[in-house]
Amino acid sequence: QVQLVESGGGLVQPGGSLRLSCAASGSSFSIYTMGWYRQASGKQRELVAAITSGGITDYADSVQGRFSISRVNAKNTVYLQMNSLKPEDTAVYYCNAELNTWRWWGQGTQVTVSS
Repeated sequence: QVQLVESGGGLVQPGGSLRLSCAASGSSFSIYTMGWYRQASGKQRELVAAITSGGITDYADSVQGRFSISRVNAKNTVYLQMNSLKPEDTAVYYCNAELNTWRWWGQGTQVTVSS
């Protein structure tokens, strides 16, 4: 069982920045594909960004150029740097770990972008 704990969410003004962190338990973090998903009120959960064990990244079109995903395997942690935030980025953000057919989810952290 892999436990994922997100942190760093909060209230930020449009155009501002925020960095989310996800700390994972276990000894196999380095081989997982890690991802960030988000779910806005009344909408389905969607992939925001992902990073493979080899460091290959993928982003949703809506955040391309504004968000950056990274990982520090020595800390069992994945980050999501969010810049130029927009009100439409408001959502609960979830951390995800994946290894073949195995998947684990964090509890989520609220991000609210509002003036």
